[in-house]
Amino acid sequence: MSRRPPRGEYIETDTGNKVARKATLVGTQNIMLGGKTVIMPEAMIRGDLVRTLQPSPSSSGAAPNNTAVAIGRYCFLSRGCCLRPPGRLYKGLFTYMPLRLGDHVFVGPGSVVQAATVGNYVHIGAKVAIGEFAIIKDYVRILDDTVVPPNMVIPSFSIVAGQPARVIGEVPEGGHEAFELRELYKTVGNNPQPAPV
Repeated sequence: MSRRPPRGEYIETDTGNKVARKATLVGTQNIMLGGKTVIMPEAMIRGDLVRTLQPSPSSSGAAPNNTAVAIGRYCFLSRGCCLRPPGRLYKGLFTYMPLRLGDHVFVGPGSVVQAATVGNYVHIGAKVAIGEFAIIKDYVRILDDTVVPPNMVIPSFSIVAGQPARVIGEVPEGGHEAFELRELYKTVGNNPQPAPV
């Protein structure tokens, strides 16, 4: 009889991140999690797509910042979603730029995010495609099946839908609590709590 506790479905870190054992994190040394983030099974984060620029001779020997994906606190990455840093030609070489997610960002199942920046309190629906170098400001709701074209800037408090995406409304005053992910965080993990009714 084994005395070791059974292995849970999630690996829980010291900072409260809950990472599913069946999630795919490539290049983990280049992925930064802010804490209390949930990464569901079959979610993928491409940390291997990092800047390939050579350090300039004028740099003082300091190690380059190779963070490919930076994720804030209380983010929720659903099943089958993919975070992928955007890439482009820079000084004649193809290179990847960092992907930054703010706090309280929900990424729906099957969505692909290649944005440059996703702000705080953003809800990305299911099967959404966010093109390279898109910038999404704070308090934005992107509805299911939306295609956000590359380089699009989505202003704060917007509701976005369509293929290609366009602003169809705005988040109502007082509707900001719907973006809070603390309670959802508690419902996932090896010892989940029931969702409040």
